[in-house]
Amino acid sequence: MQHKAKKQFGQNFLVDTHLIRDIIAAINPQPGDQMVEIGPGLGALTTPLLKALPHLHVVEIDRDIIERLHKTYPADKLTIHGGDALRFDFASLPEPLRIVGNLPYNISSPLLFHFATYRQRVKDMHFMLQDEVVERMVAAPDTPQYGRLSVMLQYRYNMEKLLDVPPESFRPAPKVNSAIVRMLPLPQNEILVQDEATFGKIVTAAFGQRRKTLRNTLRPYLDDADFAACDIDPQRRAETLSVEDFTKLSERYGIKPLPEK
Repeated sequence: MQHKAKKQFGQNFLVDTHLIRDIIAAINPQPGDQMVEIGPGLGALTTPLLKALPHLHVVEIDRDIIERLHKTYPADKLTIHGGDALRFDFASLPEPLRIVGNLPYNISSPLLFHFATYRQRVKDMHFMLQDEVVERMVAAPDTPQYGRLSVMLQYRYNMEKLLDVPPESFRPAPKVNSAIVRMLPLPQNEILVQDEATFGKIVTAAFGQRRKTLRNTLRPYLDDADFAACDIDPQRRAETLSVEDFTKLSERYGIKPLPEK
C-alpha cells in the first residue's frame, strides 16, 4: 500500500536512485559503525545503509511508517525508536555515533541544536536540509547568508556542503532546493568558547538587528573600552565578525553578570 506523505511531519520522500547512491557514497558506511538514521521514511537510505551495516537504529515519529518498517526489516537488523527526534536521548545509543537523515525542514534548526548537545559522543553527521539552511550553516563572515546559525554551529563543527538536491528528487516535490551537508564535531581542545550560555546570548543579541552596529546591539553587554580591549571596532556589524571575534567579546563579558531580560 502506497504511503501518503503527511504535511504535519514535513514528509518528502527521496526517490532519485542516482542521488541515493551518491549520498551513500558520501556517508561511506562501514560494518563497525554505530549509526542512527533520523526519519527513515520509506527506506530510501535505510535499505542501502543496511547493505553495509549489520545493524541500524532509526528514529521515526509517524506510526504508519513505523508499522511499515516493522514489516519490511527484521528486528535484528533494524531497531526502531518511535517518537520525536527533538525529544530523543541520543546518549542512549552506542558511541561513537554517526547520525544521518533527511531532516524535516520545518524543525531543522531546533534539531541541529539538539544534536549539538551530544556532539562529544558523535563521530560525524550527514543531513539532507533545505539548501538555504545549508548555505547559512557553511557561510563565511561578511556574506549575506552569514548569521546566528553560522556562528553557533561553526564554533562546534567543521561543515561542508556536499551535494545539491533538486526538488524533482522527491515525492512529493518540495517547493525548495535541498542539499547534503557533512558535520564533523571539533575536538574539545579546539573549541574556543568557554561559556556557551554567554556566547549564545552575545551572538543572538549581535544579530538581533542586523543593520545596527555592535555598539548598539551589544550596548547592554559591552562598552567602547571592552571593544577596544578586544581590538574590534564597535562600528562594525555582526555579519563582519568571525567566530573568534565573537569568542573574544564573549570572554570579555564573562567577568560581568548578564543583564536580566
